[in-house]
Amino acid sequence: MPFARLAAATTPTCHIGLGLAAVGRPGYINLGRDRDLGEDRTVEALRERTHDLLDAAYAQGVRYFDAARSYGRSEEFLADWLRERPDADDVVVGSKWGYTYTADWSTDAEKHEVKDHGVATYDRQRAETDALLGDRLDLYQIHSLTPDSPALGDKELHARLAEAAAQGRTIGFSTSGPPQADAIRAALAVTVDGEPLFRTVQSTYNALETSAGPALAEAHDAGLTVIVKEGMANGRLADRHAPDVLRAVAEETALGCDAVALALVLRQPWAGVVLSGAATVSQLGSNLHAAVVDLDDDQVARLGTLVEAPEAYWDRRGQLPWH
Repeated sequence: MPFARLAAATTPTCHIGLGLAAVGRPGYINLGRDRDLGEDRTVEALRERTHDLLDAAYAQGVRYFDAARSYGRSEEFLADWLRERPDADDVVVGSKWGYTYTADWSTDAEKHEVKDHGVATYDRQRAETDALLGDRLDLYQIHSLTPDSPALGDKELHARLAEAAAQGRTIGFSTSGPPQADAIRAALAVTVDGEPLFRTVQSTYNALETSAGPALAEAHDAGLTVIVKEGMANGRLADRHAPDVLRAVAEETALGCDAVALALVLRQPWAGVVLSGAATVSQLGSNLHAAVVDLDDDQVARLGTLVEAPEAYWDRRGQLPWH
């Protein structure tokens, strides 16, 4: 499976990937995004920004890039970059289906995305993704699987996904919301012809929200690659918004709060890839310092005091405005 190429990567930053949620569309919920992007959020401005980030990430050893159908034009921007960089033939590309982008390049749309995990949506979005990324797509994930998602029991969908796997795609899923652990465990039980369907899981895990940890460890033990998203808690752990404990530990390491926050995730033995959601090249460079942060037991224990109840964390996330 092409996704397995990541296991052979040896750069210091090979366990850090670049997610394109924050730069593939003009509106997103990350704190500080108004300052990061400024007023010029035309398609061409964000295409150029995305390409600059991809160039910087590749030059610094990042080899996994993550997009989604609902991340505006992220797949298009990534596909353009891949065509312009034929030398980058060792990158691994992941995308997701299940949400449709509906904001029409607006930051104040009533709805920015609509969720549907049905077969018809899969067929439509798979064709759209294939038209852009073609054989460069390595990993295709169900976007934000929850315990009540029909995708968990839809045998026709499972057959479609198994067919994609037989054609060389790695099949995975992402999760969100307080019951992430339940969704992960339910997905681990999905099989086709006696074989597990999913080979990767992408979940939210950070200093504030750790509830999925035990289930992610189970997924890792079952042979899945674990991808961690939102390690910065949508900007809540960035320098400007960081809690005092994180600021203190960052000062002790002489690095940024972002590097410490991501390093805390990287030290989990089940974490295969931790995504940076950087919106600027300087943010990306700071994020990548996470690969060299060495936290001691006392620092880890102090950071452990930041954990919030899952319901409180996700309620706060749901109140973040689309900037």
